[in-house]
Amino acid sequence: MTIKRSSGILLHPTSLPGPYGIGELGASARQFVDWLAQAGQTYWQVLPLGPTGYGDSPYQAFSAFAGNPYLIDLTTLHEEGLLQASDFAGMPDFSPARVDFGMQYVWRTQMLTRAHAHFVSGAHPELRAEFEAFAAEEAAWLDDYALFMALKDVHGGLPWNAWEPATRDREPEALARAREQLAPAIERVKFIQFLFFRQWRALRAYARERGIQIIGDIPIFVALDSSDAWANREQFHFDEQGQPTVVAGVPPDYFSETGQLWGNPLYRWDVMERDGFRWWTWRFRGSLKLYDLIRVDHFRGFAAYWEIPYPAETAVHGQWVPAPGHALLKAVQEALGDMPIIAEDLGVVTPDVEQLRDDFALPGMAVLQFAFGGGDFSVNAFLPHNLRANQVVYTGTHDNDTSRGWWQNADEQERQNFRAYTQTQPSEETFAWQLTQLAFASRPNLAVVPLQDVLNLGSESRMNLPGTSGPHNWTWRFDATQLRPELALQLRELTEKTGRLPGQEVGRGG
Repeated sequence: MTIKRSSGILLHPTSLPGPYGIGELGASARQFVDWLAQAGQTYWQVLPLGPTGYGDSPYQAFSAFAGNPYLIDLTTLHEEGLLQASDFAGMPDFSPARVDFGMQYVWRTQMLTRAHAHFVSGAHPELRAEFEAFAAEEAAWLDDYALFMALKDVHGGLPWNAWEPATRDREPEALARAREQLAPAIERVKFIQFLFFRQWRALRAYARERGIQIIGDIPIFVALDSSDAWANREQFHFDEQGQPTVVAGVPPDYFSETGQLWGNPLYRWDVMERDGFRWWTWRFRGSLKLYDLIRVDHFRGFAAYWEIPYPAETAVHGQWVPAPGHALLKAVQEALGDMPIIAEDLGVVTPDVEQLRDDFALPGMAVLQFAFGGGDFSVNAFLPHNLRANQVVYTGTHDNDTSRGWWQNADEQERQNFRAYTQTQPSEETFAWQLTQLAFASRPNLAVVPLQDVLNLGSESRMNLPGTSGPHNWTWRFDATQLRPELALQLRELTEKTGRLPGQEVGRGG
């Protein structure tokens, strides 16, 4: 896959402004798309869009296929008659700067339940045929997900492997009984998914009309407490009680001295390979319905993955286990054609990972914040002059500090390395823009910058600190007034200067 020279902005939709405590797929999302177009951008990169649970991480979703109900635009539902003005009475006092996921779980669940009740009572009746068509088209994952969420609710939120054995083990009689007893709740879950996909597809069409494509993000692993693990248990390493025998993570690295213990169940690749990787083909097909480009998080797990015995307190004691990445990607390619995949190949990158990436001509990633560490930094692979065309360059990602925050917290050696490389004397005020200029002027075909860096925000606006469950992870939101027209013009001028403007047929800028 070859990406034309272009650029984009990384922003998760939860960070959009709006009146109801979290970003939504309505007016604020369309306004952001308009701003991207004004700024000459081609891509909007988002984090995984799945329904989040404990910890609120978009990388630990209840489904690899479902959408996050928190993102459903309530104003649109009101305009369509699925919510009434009285439904908003007693609305909480939401923070415009931070997402309170606990509050969202309670209040937004109530609001979406009311929307479904109005639908059942006859509101917006012309949606009925569209809803039924959606439920039929997506039945392969939606039926299991809706049943899973309905069962999870009646079990007080407990994970599926803590349910009674008959339901945990998906005995046919137990499932048939649950489907009958929980039919209204199951339909409600399906209807809420219908609302999400209806709004997302409308937003994506709006973006496409303005020349903006969406880069989506799929985590390589699924959550332990997910409908995917429950409904496809034979494809994961579980014991007879549904407990994982080994789990995923990464060994000690730049982000953590004890590694990262993710806790995701690991795939039984032998089982998946025997059926031609059907589940993966299915998953990529679903992602192509949502995104124009797909960033595969932790791509190296397709070459080898860090296997940690369960239970464990840290990720220190584990082992690398080979994975059948070539066979998997070949099977997906044969089923779906050449895949528009970005390989997140950061961290411990070994020759087998590079070979897998290059054999399928997939662009990898480079992060400029990683380019200036160490004494002999001149050999650093992330320095701009060492980057390749078939690569995506970032100033930082959702897992990094903001660039302004990075400069504030960098040690003197890193700062001196940057000064020596650029022959400049950056300040706290200028560093984020300088790093953005370096990214845009560099060789990679695609440059992506987090919105926080464009806005020159500090560490208080960081999206995530890996390996932690801190109160501010995933909660950052920006204010609509920060997207100033002059900022769009400044970014557009840089985009044009560096040959990244849509339709611009010029050589590499900078």
